[in-house]
Parts: sequence; C-alpha cells; structure tokens
Amino acid sequence: MVAVRHDDLSMAFDFGSYAAPMEHSAYVSLDTGKIWWTSDSSDVLDEETPDDLETSNRYLAIPHRNELDLGRRLALRFVAQALPARYDCVEGFFRRQGAYARFKDLLEHEGVLERWYSFEADAVENALRQWCAENGLELVQT
Repeated sequence: MVAVRHDDLSMAFDFGSYAAPMEHSAYVSLDTGKIWWTSDSSDVLDEETPDDLETSNRYLAIPHRNELDLGRRLALRFVAQALPARYDCVEGFFRRQGAYARFKDLLEHEGVLERWYSFEADAVENALRQWCAENGLELVQT
C-alpha cells in the first residue's frame, strides 16, 4: 500500500475538479505516491510528466468531483436535508447554466451557506478516503 499525502491529494482533486472533466487531470503513482498534474488548457505546469502517465497501470487518475457524486447530486442531498421546501426550486437551478451561483445565493439568503460548505467539505473528505481505500492507497496527514 503506497502512502499519499492528504494535502497533495486534496489539492490535486480540487485542481482536476475545477474545470470540466478531463481539462485538468492529476495522477498518483502507485509506486511512490507522487502526484502528477496535467492540463489541456494551460502550459504553466513546468514539471515534465512521465511519458506513460495516461497509459501505464502504475498511475491512477484522481477522479473528478462528478465521478464521486460530489456535484449536483450532493447539492440536492443537502437541500433535501436543510431546505426541503426549496428542493424543487434548486432542482430547477440545475437545469440551466449558472446553477451553482444561484444555488449559493439561495443558501446565503436562507442563512445556511456555511452549513453547505461544511457539508460539502465532509462529503469530499469521506469520498476521497473511500476512493483511497478502494484503490489501495494510504492517506497520510503531514
């Protein structure tokens, strides 16, 4: 079992999830735990990546938040718990562009924005821990 630093995995997860799926990616080496970053839209990543990064079974792609149900579904789970009367309204947000801005505006108006941030952080933490366990990675604090 290879050790992966929690902070490194968290930053790589955020990097990969910041953009559309596959625009930014990060991979963890199953031999060393080192994380490699790639981007289709930016050349600012100075570090040379291994040639076989995307093809070798020695590297594991860090999932995008949508792959772990941490996007729309997570927001709707939160609303179902915290603001059940607003569920249909929020569900409608996610049928159009700009959903997260409207969603966060509603949460702020309802006084539950900080609860959302905590709920989201806990969900991300749990999902990453589960992903690591399923893939034979030991998540270590540094």
